[in-house]
Amino acid sequence: REDEVSYALGKDGVTRKKLELASGAILQYVGCVAYIAGDLPERKRCRDFVEWLLLQRKGPVTIPDISGRLDVTEVRIPESCKGWVTGNRGSELRRMEVETGTYMFMSLDARGEERLLIFGCKAGLKQGGGGRAHAGRLVEDMIKEKLQDNEAKGRSRRSHSRTRSRSRRRRRGG
Repeated sequence: REDEVSYALGKDGVTRKKLELASGAILQYVGCVAYIAGDLPERKRCRDFVEWLLLQRKGPVTIPDISGRLDVTEVRIPESCKGWVTGNRGSELRRMEVETGTYMFMSLDARGEERLLIFGCKAGLKQGGGGRAHAGRLVEDMIKEKLQDNEAKGRSRRSHSRTRSRSRRRRRGG
């Protein structure tokens, strides 16, 4: 129990503050008890966030259906981009959460397919200012950057391998 509270609190309360901001609720821990204040949707959202946060410690989280939620944006990330978007131990997701006031994590859907869920009480705008749309744009930008990088590396490898095969042929013929 204490280790769960410590995890949900985060270093210097960063995780608690993140969940508060994304949910719109007030979240405080007294001993091993979480107190959540706000209107009913804010409290429910915060409770869900805390539960999902704690489930992540045990393994992948499955949220089969998000169709009834108004506080989430789903982003499908190409397999080749997942590590780039999430970062080492989730560092890129945490950076984007701070910038946008959202709560983000990879989750399995009903078919067992992994996708990124961006939660937050603010819809926001793609141009910035925080919220889900802003976070979604940051993620899309990272995907685009990684795909362009992969494409450039692919072109580089192809031209490099053609050069190598030509030089080998010359050596054999000479």
